[in-house]
Amino acid sequence: MKKLFAVLFFVASFVQASQTVDIVITGGTVVTMAGPNIPKGGVAIDKGTIVAVGDVSGYRGKQTIDATGNAILPGFINTHTHVPMVLFRGIADDRDLMDWLTHYIFPAEAKNVSADFVKWGTRLAAAEMIQSGTTTFTDMYYFESVVAAEAKRAGLRGVVGETLIDFPVADNKTWEDAFAYIRAFVKQWKGDPLITPALATHSPYLVSRDHVIQARALATELGVPILIHVSETKNELAQVAEKQNGMTPAAYLDSIGFLGHDVVIAHGVWLTPDEIKMLAQKRVGVAHCPESNSMLASGIAPVVDMRKAGVNVGLGTDGPAGSNNNLDMVEEMASAARFQKVTQMDPTVLSARNVLEMATIGGARVLGMEDKIGTLEVGKRADVIIVNLQQAKTQPVYSVESAIVYAASGSSVVTTICDGKILMRDRKVLTVDVPAAISQAKRYRDQVIKSLE
Repeated sequence: MKKLFAVLFFVASFVQASQTVDIVITGGTVVTMAGPNIPKGGVAIDKGTIVAVGDVSGYRGKQTIDATGNAILPGFINTHTHVPMVLFRGIADDRDLMDWLTHYIFPAEAKNVSADFVKWGTRLAAAEMIQSGTTTFTDMYYFESVVAAEAKRAGLRGVVGETLIDFPVADNKTWEDAFAYIRAFVKQWKGDPLITPALATHSPYLVSRDHVIQARALATELGVPILIHVSETKNELAQVAEKQNGMTPAAYLDSIGFLGHDVVIAHGVWLTPDEIKMLAQKRVGVAHCPESNSMLASGIAPVVDMRKAGVNVGLGTDGPAGSNNNLDMVEEMASAARFQKVTQMDPTVLSARNVLEMATIGGARVLGMEDKIGTLEVGKRADVIIVNLQQAKTQPVYSVESAIVYAASGSSVVTTICDGKILMRDRKVLTVDVPAAISQAKRYRDQVIKSLE
């Protein structure tokens, strides 16, 4: 009897000493991205914040997730995409950028893009991102207030950029209309815990010099980030050089005062060494999109040179409509590493750990969010994923980073948590009606096909 009382007293004392929190993840290898990995560790989460990393024995979770044998790491950060374009997935593969844009994407968008199209496209994309471990995405498209609403509804974190371009588009027919939309959009979303409104100047070749200058001034006035495509193709270089006295795109943008720490440029395939130095000095972030750049035969960006120069480089999938066709950041990491090894003829130039950094804390630095997300550290927002390493394709595991980057895939992600909310557990998406999104995608496919006949 005395022994029984002693055991009960010990259990009661332990329960009393343990702190109750919202979620405790236990038993996995914690890839913090802020220091060494922690074997057989865990993460404790309360009110959307990480409260413990590694030893979580002093915490009891209202929900407990056993990650034994698996990897626990920060959610992936996609630094460049156009998520509603999932509804154009596969519409025009195997073409170069200008052919793809002018003969397929722009005509299809003109006939089909609406607020409802964007709503359902974002829902489908949200499901895909949650299923593959992305917790933060950076978007450039139209009806971005709808994208913001759907991202928040799904529980995702988004840097959401309304596009400015020099011809009529689905949501804004004039430049003045677009400016008015952006002002209202920013007013609605600025300060939201999940959504960061942004301004997206399409590119130096589809936005005039005067309009680029106006866009820069508006972003400064509103205090929001600027997203822009830069130096994606040789064709772009030729177009900009013809209009801007032989200047290259990044040099031209710098000459008119556009570039700064609040700018994220996508691609950067054809940046010059001088431009790379300038981007580092100006603290401009770069979204590297290896699969898009290879699929469109645009080229391979000088990522190794950018990283050596001190440029913040993250990874992006680009739009899932012929320039990539998926939003899988695990694939993107593997491609990023392999392409650099080939172009540099050196297998050591970009390791699995390097690209995992680009997909997490590197992406956070690109977006200016490194104080909130990108690593698993006490005090940061709880954007956490669990990757299944018990599959045949990932076993045996000698290096956790290698297993994630070179052997796993997006479908290896089993749990996705953003801002302390479980979006997917044991591969079941909890915040998006996936069958409904797929059904609507099929309906829009039929509409798009008919519109292009």
